[in-house]
Amino acid sequence: MSDRWVAVLAGGLSHERDVSLRSGRRVSAALRQSGVAVEEWDADAGLLPKLREHRPDAVVIALHGGEGENGSIQTILELLGIPYVGTDAGTCRRAWDKPTAKAELRRAGVLTPDWVVLPQSAFRELGAQPVLDAMVERLGLPMMLKPDQGGSALGAQVVRSAAELPTAMVGSLAYSDAVLAEQFIDGVEVAVTVVDGPGGPEALPAVEIAPASGVYDYTARYTAGLTTFHTPARLDDATAAKVAELAVSAHRLLGLRDVSRTDAVVSATGEVYFIEVNLSPGLTETSLLPMAAEAAGRSLGSIYAGLVDRAIAR
Repeated sequence: MSDRWVAVLAGGLSHERDVSLRSGRRVSAALRQSGVAVEEWDADAGLLPKLREHRPDAVVIALHGGEGENGSIQTILELLGIPYVGTDAGTCRRAWDKPTAKAELRRAGVLTPDWVVLPQSAFRELGAQPVLDAMVERLGLPMMLKPDQGGSALGAQVVRSAAELPTAMVGSLAYSDAVLAEQFIDGVEVAVTVVDGPGGPEALPAVEIAPASGVYDYTARYTAGLTTFHTPARLDDATAAKVAELAVSAHRLLGLRDVSRTDAVVSATGEVYFIEVNLSPGLTETSLLPMAAEAAGRSLGSIYAGLVDRAIAR
């Protein structure tokens, strides 16, 4: 039985609160099965007094979106000197912003779809239609629209015709003040979890994602039966190695710590495109990290218990 006790932070006030609560319950149960004492705490106004009065040995952040991934909660934990699993606050702020992460990786030679980022004010001040026309001219159709920050595919949509673009733009801007418009890469969607270990970051088996609707949106992610997953992904050995290499490279180049998940697309010609990185991967019953862990013959509890020990040792 471990003598560690851990606070799992879940919930919060982001659009992804419900998913976060599910992730928190699952990782808490997994840690308890590994012999770790766990309490589940919400990220609300009572959190700081609780952290001060009942100081845990370490914190596991199961918050998705907002303060869970943009460095806010990490900054608070660093101020209090409490160890936590995950990437440090400053790096979170950079990697959480999708265009910033894409730009850093492209400078390092990583293949990623072409993109533009436009704030809501550009459409208001310059006229929506001319801006939309310029986007189509630059990126072509179909294109992917998504908020420049955020997770769980909230506000993310594939636009296949110019007529769909205005409504899709409004949908994306409902979740952020700026939209990331990206060249759409048709291919096999994969997700690769990377876990830090004694020998450095290691990629778990890739998960192939095949949504029934053709789009891996919020509903397809968190509704059982709407997406088929293949773990490991149905890739030849050479492509599987390229996918794993991409995820480990993204983890290292962005300076991530402990655990991350890279989303990528393998094109019909075998090229592997970086799409985005997740700093606090989902841990629900339909999430990808637990599937990858199982395929690797590892339990969720043992992975996170090991990461807790790493966090305390830092």
